[in-house]
Formats: sequence, C-alpha cells, structure tokens
Amino acid sequence: MNSWLVCFNPACRARLGIDEVLYNCPHCGGLLEARYDFTAFEATAMKRTWRERRMDNAPLSQSGVWRYREMFPFLADTGPVVTLREGNTPLLQAPRAAAYGGLANLTFKHQGFNPTGSFKDNGMTAGVAQARKLGMSRVACVSTGNTSASMAAYASAGGLDPYIFIPNGNISYGKLAQALEYGAKTFQVDANFDQILALVRVLAERLGIYLLNSINPFRIEGQKSIVIEMMDQRDWAVPDWIVLPGGNLGNVSAFGKGLREMKALGLIDKLPRLAVVQAAGSSPFYEYMAEKGLTPFRAQEHPETLATAIKIGDPVSWPKAQFEIETTNGVVERATEQEIADAKAVIGKCGIGCEPASAATLAGIRKLTAAGVIAHGEDVVAVLTGNVLKDPDYIYRYHTGQLQAPDGSPIHPAFGNKPVTVPNDADRITELIGS
Repeated sequence: MNSWLVCFNPACRARLGIDEVLYNCPHCGGLLEARYDFTAFEATAMKRTWRERRMDNAPLSQSGVWRYREMFPFLADTGPVVTLREGNTPLLQAPRAAAYGGLANLTFKHQGFNPTGSFKDNGMTAGVAQARKLGMSRVACVSTGNTSASMAAYASAGGLDPYIFIPNGNISYGKLAQALEYGAKTFQVDANFDQILALVRVLAERLGIYLLNSINPFRIEGQKSIVIEMMDQRDWAVPDWIVLPGGNLGNVSAFGKGLREMKALGLIDKLPRLAVVQAAGSSPFYEYMAEKGLTPFRAQEHPETLATAIKIGDPVSWPKAQFEIETTNGVVERATEQEIADAKAVIGKCGIGCEPASAATLAGIRKLTAAGVIAHGEDVVAVLTGNVLKDPDYIYRYHTGQLQAPDGSPIHPAFGNKPVTVPNDADRITELIGS
C-alpha cells in the first residue's frame, strides 16, 4: 500500500512524502495526517486475519497495536518496530460506575493495562518505529507525565536516546520515576507545557532530535489501534458513545480518524458519537466548542487542574479534534476538581482504579446523562487512559480529606476511605469491625 502525508488544513491539503521529518505542513503550517491506498483492503479477510493473530506467538501479532498494522501501513517493512506487547487492554463492566453516571450499563476500555501504564504506549510504539526508520538516534518530548514514561521506555528499548522536558514541579512522582528508571535524560523547565513545547521544537530542529509529542502524525496512527481493538473486542458492534478525557486532544483525533477509516473500509456500519471531557480549570477546547466556533480558538495561558495528564492550555490537535467531534455529532463537556475526584473514587469502588485524568470520563458522563444528552439505556464505552498507580499521592490525599484544588479550596471526599489506626488488641479490633 502506498503511504503519504496530507496537510489537514482544508484550504491547503498539500500532499507530502512520508520519509521526511515533518510535524507541520511546510506550506501553511497546518497539522499533518497520514493517508494510505486501501484499494486492496478486504474487510472480512482482515477481521479473520486479526483474530488469528491472537493465537500467534510472533511479537508483532502479540502486540495489540501491530496486530492491526494493515490499518497504518506506513512502514515498508516492520524491522524498525519496537514492541513491549502494548495494547491488549480489556473492556471492563462497571455496574457501580454505571449507576453513578446515570446509565443502565457502562464499559471501560482500560488503557492503564499497557506496559508503562497508559494509552501513550499505543502511539509511542508507532512514533519510535518511524524515528528508527528515519535513522534518528535521539528523540524528545514535552510531558506532564505519561508521554515521558512511554517515550523513555520505547526509545531505550529501541536503542535511542530519550530526552524529556517537563514543567518543573508539575508532574506526578509516579510518572517521573518511570522516566528516570527507563534512562531518559530529564530536564525540569520553569514554564508550562505549552511554553516548553515551543522551546523543544526549536531544540529539536537545531539538534536533529525527533519530536514525539502528539503533533507527530505517526503517534496518532498508533493510537488509532485503541479504537480498532475496541471494535474487534465487541465483535464490530459499534457503541452509541465513546467518552474520553481531553488534554492535548491527540486521542480524539486518533479515534475519529480510525473510526472514519473503519467505516469507509466496511469494518463497521456506523460511527459512534464521541464525547470529550476536559477539566474545568484546563478547558480551552470546551470553551471554544461551547461558542460553536464563532470566535477564534483561544489558548488558556495558565491551565490549572490536579488531573495533570490533561493540564494543557494550548492543545495542538484542536483542529483535528473539532473535525472529529463535528463529524460524529459529538459533544465536549468539562468537570470540576470535585467531580473528577469523586468519579475517580467510584471507579475505584468497582475494583478498577485509574489516574485522575481518566476519571473525567465518568464525571462527564454523569453530567451528560443529567442533561439528557446521553440516554440512560444507551451503549457507552468510556476510556480510562492511565493506571491507578500513576498518581498515588492524589489517592491518599483524597481518602484522608487532605486533597485541595489548585486554588486551595478543599475537595470533600464524598467516597473517602480513610485508614484507621488501631491498637494491638484483638478485642478492640473485633469491636471496631463489628460496628
């Protein structure tokens, strides 16, 4: 299959080579999107092939990303691929969360089961493969946590040198520890995510370092596999809604692209509606879409949220995200710190657990069902983007009543589960448990 890059800007649509180091269109500065010649694609045969690969012990077949490689064939051969057996994340039923969210049923697609504990692995394996294909020796990213952990692991596994730039003091130690453990050279910069991204783009061009943030179109290709695997797990039955958190908006861009391609190829018969949920203190995309695009997109200079994975004030993928939301008749919602914290605790009560940003999905669902946007009986899949152990300090502070919003206001633990200090006394403990 032939592969190429296309400018996403509808006024440009320049066609570009896939073997160049490009992040934006050189003609207009627009975002780029990978395109393929799918002429020989046959849906029924591919579904059978993908199922058969589940029984295959070959590394690429064991990957929940590269198992579906015919959907993103940008590599002439798979030699550059580095796989840690990413993907293969479960669909989990959550009756308590469904009831809390106002639904009869709710399914979580839990990306926290990935090798480094987040959905970033689906995209990073593809981005690192392209870096190796291009002969790059160094890669870099700006990160609030999950991207840095993922890039460090995949770059190191592939023999590349990873360089990570993070906002000083604005990253969970659980995530930072991963990056350090995986050997990344880490720089803590006194600036916010968006300012650091501008800095790193200058450094990448100056030093010949390959950038692996979600502006990289091959990251988006890998992340498409999340929704492809989701449809495969559901025997290609399309849900009414897919709900996911919104930070840099790479995931909604990837999901929408993957869904459109699957429908065009005959893998699915309709598009689900997409719902993106942002944190209230970091919600530039919500504010833009609430105004129905009548005013220009405005970045948020000082985004604030404890859900650090979506603490991004100037999401680079917003034009793609807008297109995918409008194409699927989707919606954008936002949730407060209190709503996210309580939703996270409810997910935990289901025996599932997730990082704070993931819980924005359930918080948003609760608001959307209350508003009548999502009906009680509709088929909903919510994406949990990260593992529960990504931010353990947040969990402890919530359950012990010590968690505070960025403005210092207390977050009331409606579902708190504070540990109890007891004496070394069986009678007294029996009395406490009995009561």
